[in-house]
Amino acid sequence: MAQEFVNSKIHPGKVVVFIKPTCPYCRRTQELLSQFTFKQGALEFVDITATCDTDEIQDYLQQLTGARTVPRVFIGKECIGGCTDLTSMYQRGELVTQLKQIGALQ
Repeated sequence: MAQEFVNSKIHPGKVVVFIKPTCPYCRRTQELLSQFTFKQGALEFVDITATCDTDEIQDYLQQLTGARTVPRVFIGKECIGGCTDLTSMYQRGELVTQLKQIGALQ
């Protein structure tokens, strides 16, 4: 169930962030990404606490990405890490480049 759920969310051309609404790092990630103008449907925040499989989802994210913490940020099919990784990419100017490469921006 958790594996199917996660895999169904991750798509090329889309940014998907697995979050918990109470997490300050998740909120920071949402604030950073909200600065960009995404094409409709190209950005999705997935609240893993809205399911009854939160632990299983985090276990699968660990298998998939090497970490079970949230946020887990996927740009296209690639997990770039969490909030710190996203912020670093943004500061280095790499985030916009990757978002354009997958065609997520308007």
